Amino acid sequence: MKKNNLLTFNKSFVKFTRTIYNKESCFIPLHRPVFNGNEKLYLYKTIDSNFVSSVGKKVDEFEEMISKYSGSKYTVATVNGTSALHTSLLISGVNKMDEVLTQALTFVATCNAISYCGASPVFIDVDKDTMGMSSNALGNFLSQFCEIRYGFTYNKSTGKRIKACVPMHTFGNPCRIEDIASICKRWNISLIEDAAESLGSFSNSKHTGTFGDFGTLSFNGNKIITTGGGGMILTNNDSHAKRAKHITTTSKVPHPYNFNHNEIGFNYRLPNLNATLGCAQMEQLHYILDSKKKIYHQYQNFIYEHGFKMSHVLPNCVSNNWLNAIIFNQKSERDSFLDYTNKNGVMTRPVWNLMSELPMYSACQKDELTNSRWLQDHVVNIPSSVPK
Repeated sequence: MKKNNLLTFNKSFVKFTRTIYNKESCFIPLHRPVFNGNEKLYLYKTIDSNFVSSVGKKVDEFEEMISKYSGSKYTVATVNGTSALHTSLLISGVNKMDEVLTQALTFVATCNAISYCGASPVFIDVDKDTMGMSSNALGNFLSQFCEIRYGFTYNKSTGKRIKACVPMHTFGNPCRIEDIASICKRWNISLIEDAAESLGSFSNSKHTGTFGDFGTLSFNGNKIITTGGGGMILTNNDSHAKRAKHITTTSKVPHPYNFNHNEIGFNYRLPNLNATLGCAQMEQLHYILDSKKKIYHQYQNFIYEHGFKMSHVLPNCVSNNWLNAIIFNQKSERDSFLDYTNKNGVMTRPVWNLMSELPMYSACQKDELTNSRWLQDHVVNIPSSVPK
């Protein structure tokens, strides 16, 4: 696009976004929480109950609400999405010197959780359309570099066991998770879905985070719903759920007054105060999803008219439209857009720097990451909050 035409688009986008959010001059953030329901009422009641820490009825209620909505048999609330991932990896048997397949185009928490276990990430490319892990790239990597020994998958080039695979549903758009699940089953690799961004997203009528051994959600302040800070483990395995609840509560053996602990545990349980916020937020989930779908279509019509594309949703999938994204034709267009919008009070941001380029993960094995590198240079997230 010519420079003058690009400037016209940038100006038009700022004006259009301000129309969506009915703000002529105020700063427009990328994504802010929505508190239009019973949040204050429920918080006051919880404070009056004195149960504000990791024990309280609202923790159980919040878990039940997520379980019912997602279709997961068991749910365990945690302090954040990273702790949910870490716990899921531990219960899956990921140990020191193991490797975990994941994507380089992700938030750093995914790789940090792997590192907490003493394991190393191996980076697999994503698909351009979904921006989530590519099932083709996953299959090609396993066929080329791996073999099964004694029932486990080993990396022939490093000699390490590949114990788990952690794909992410980027910006709430489901990746080709059914194909990935089939590949993981064939290679006897534990599947842990990073569904942090995809509460309310479905693939063939099945909620993201329920295709593998575990799924994890995040309720950070910028997510679809928020508990201030919080996460959730999803699993259909009863023993996994019980162990998750045990080790996230410091591995304390139940007793009326004695403090006995039978293994190394973590202080990862979600406080009742945060869960209270989550319960009120879940009551508004359908409204939030409907509003975000409307915003997506408003953006889609505007952006397509100007010759650009938005992130893609696969057939038979439903996205929660958490963060909308524009795909620019050239990096220079992306950079110009980022500069203009942020200088004019409309927050936009590029996708994350690839994990493979961060100093602590630069030595990790990776495939060509062709799509990941391209997307890093061409994608911008745009304001996606629910209007007040």
